[in-house]
Amino acid sequence: MKILGAAAIHPDHATLIGVLDNAPLRLPHILAWALSTGGVLIDGLSVFMLGIAIPLLERSMALTPIEIGLLGAALVAGAVFGASLGGRLADRIGRKSVFLLDMSLLVLAAVLCALAWDPWLLICAQLLVGVGIGMDFPVSSSYVAECMPHRDRSRMMVATIASQSVGMLLAAVVALGLLHLSGDMNAWRLLFVSEAVLASLFLVARLQLPESPRWLIGQGRNREAVHALERLVPEDRQMLENLATRLGNTIHQVSKLTDPAQKLGFAVLFSTAYRRRMLLSTLPWLLMDIATYGVGLFTAVLLASLHFGGHNSNLITHVETLTAGSGLIDISLLLGFLIGMWAVARFGRIRMQMVGFAGMAVGMSVLLLSTVLPGGAAQHIGLVFTGFIVFNLSMNMGPNSTTYILPAELFPTQLRATGAGFAAACAKIGATAGVFLLPLIKNSLGVSMVLGLMAVVSLLGLLSTWVFRVEGHGRTLEELHQSDLP
Repeated sequence: MKILGAAAIHPDHATLIGVLDNAPLRLPHILAWALSTGGVLIDGLSVFMLGIAIPLLERSMALTPIEIGLLGAALVAGAVFGASLGGRLADRIGRKSVFLLDMSLLVLAAVLCALAWDPWLLICAQLLVGVGIGMDFPVSSSYVAECMPHRDRSRMMVATIASQSVGMLLAAVVALGLLHLSGDMNAWRLLFVSEAVLASLFLVARLQLPESPRWLIGQGRNREAVHALERLVPEDRQMLENLATRLGNTIHQVSKLTDPAQKLGFAVLFSTAYRRRMLLSTLPWLLMDIATYGVGLFTAVLLASLHFGGHNSNLITHVETLTAGSGLIDISLLLGFLIGMWAVARFGRIRMQMVGFAGMAVGMSVLLLSTVLPGGAAQHIGLVFTGFIVFNLSMNMGPNSTTYILPAELFPTQLRATGAGFAAACAKIGATAGVFLLPLIKNSLGVSMVLGLMAVVSLLGLLSTWVFRVEGHGRTLEELHQSDLP
């Protein structure tokens, strides 16, 4: 057997992993990737839609500032529970099963949002949307990491989280169309209907998704793994069947634990073997999400506070203007991810995460400058858009890509989704704090204080990345558990 760190790999398992890692990127890989992006895409769409719906809901339901904060916080608070649950379930019952479960929940929750008749029902429905999205995050990162060829893994994982920006841009286009067609205060219901339609499409399509071969061999289900692998890779079928026959129910497990028989669960994340990796996976992501969700969800609100679009007396027209402005800013999100697809693969996760956090701090500082110059932000729209664009570009080419990738790479297969789910849950705690506190801080202390705080949070993200860094650039998922890495 081949020895890797503290773990021994059966040579036939090594062969199967080699077939998976060294395969050319083919259409089946692309289709599997596309279907795995559903929750991330709907995350971006739902955040944007809620941000655009808030001004309409504020008028039609007479929302108070506290209710607005709770409405935004519910979306990400639900993801705290969802990420922990989804990750643990995915390691126990499989990636595909959770993919179908979370998308079913998203359909139900989006329909409830569209039918809501009072603020508290809407808040509860948004909480369920958050649970569904949270469940999907650790599963999608784990699935893509496990199924894509090694040389394409980082690009495809960045492309997965980039679907968040695609969802935002899709939301901008859909929202503009629905607002124009409806033209009344109840247009927000149509925004939530569009979420339900998209989730339904992904639910049906995911029925054809193959299970992760890596997860299957990690459960000792080697024959099923071979059949899943055959759907992704053009390989000698008889050779694969022979490997499955020889392996029988042998479990494939590679980890940094000295006792390979130790049960893998949440407690292992805090063990000496994985504590540093847990801190690297959680703390920078938490700090990034404070800024990301706080600024992202309330981009339209911030633009209105900075007087973008003027004070149009027609609310629908005003919201359309804010939607267009938010959509233009969100183009920089997608551009940042496109840069990240190249840069993360070229320069590594840790370096790009630190560069990105530094750029986020610069972007917030530019926005802060626009508010303190004579005449205020309304007289410096160029600085406003420059600050947003620098922030979004830096975030997506760096920490928004790398914080999604790192947990799925740093933990072993049997613990991968659990670790990614725990990291995502911690991140959503930061996101919950951001979206709940941001409007309250804005109302009490002003936009300038919010922007200054986001700059500080970004610098703290850079510092925590440096302190807990694990340099494993260019290694396979199994090689990331060698003894020379912390």
